[in-house]
Amino acid sequence: MKKLSISKIIIYLFLIIMAIIYVAPLLWVLMVSFKENAEIYTSPFGLPKAPTFENFKFAWTAGKLGIATLNSFIVCVITLIFSMIIGSMAAFGIARLRWKLARLSLTYFLLGMMIPVHCVLIPLFTRFAKVGLTNSLIGLIIPYLTFSLPITIFIMVGFFESMPNELIESACIDGATIYEIFFKVCLPLGKTGLFVTGLMTFVGNWNELLFAMVFISDDLKKTLPVSLSKFVGPYNTNYTQMFAAIIIAIIPTIVVYCAFSNQIVDGLTAGAVKG
Repeated sequence: MKKLSISKIIIYLFLIIMAIIYVAPLLWVLMVSFKENAEIYTSPFGLPKAPTFENFKFAWTAGKLGIATLNSFIVCVITLIFSMIIGSMAAFGIARLRWKLARLSLTYFLLGMMIPVHCVLIPLFTRFAKVGLTNSLIGLIIPYLTFSLPITIFIMVGFFESMPNELIESACIDGATIYEIFFKVCLPLGKTGLFVTGLMTFVGNWNELLFAMVFISDDLKKTLPVSLSKFVGPYNTNYTQMFAAIIIAIIPTIVVYCAFSNQIVDGLTAGAVKG
């Protein structure tokens, strides 16, 4: 039997401790969501005496998480589609086309990653209020798309630059147009990058709260994170119902990361290596 070195044992212990630190709070929230609210004060870390699904039922119906989930899904999917289309085209133009302002354009897009959301919140709200985009899902899609494009372009530029020049040259010799090179050669080869940026865009916008809370006031148009904030009252909070709502909200992101975690790591690694 092969002996483990001291360094590997330390690494394994560290990973186990980190796993416990991250997983334990989630398991506690899940456990509390099956309790009565009074039970959380008498036995906060004990198992529920009589597990109940009433908290989940209340969160879904009275908390209007159903319509909020639909709104979040609509906003995130539309943002995802446009960010992948626009971002991949811009990245292709920067990475594979030869023009003087390519690097400057990339720098311009990357500046968007350095702008805090709080700095543009009030100007955006003022502008959107004048043109009637507040209290609408379109008013969320526009800033979501704007802040999703920089990271999409940054990652996709790495993928397109890592592609062999011989493939592009062969396509040119065969008479392929610039659009055919993009759609038939580069885009299929960069599908892993699209997959990674798509996941990051979807999950990031799914959990976004600030824009949605400021721009949306109609309960029928609120997204999931905003609906979760309604479970916290100024004088009293039903923690079991709030935790049940949190579990409902994070299930999609947990499923996505558990199912596609390997693809995310492989995609980021592939995009970071140039050919």
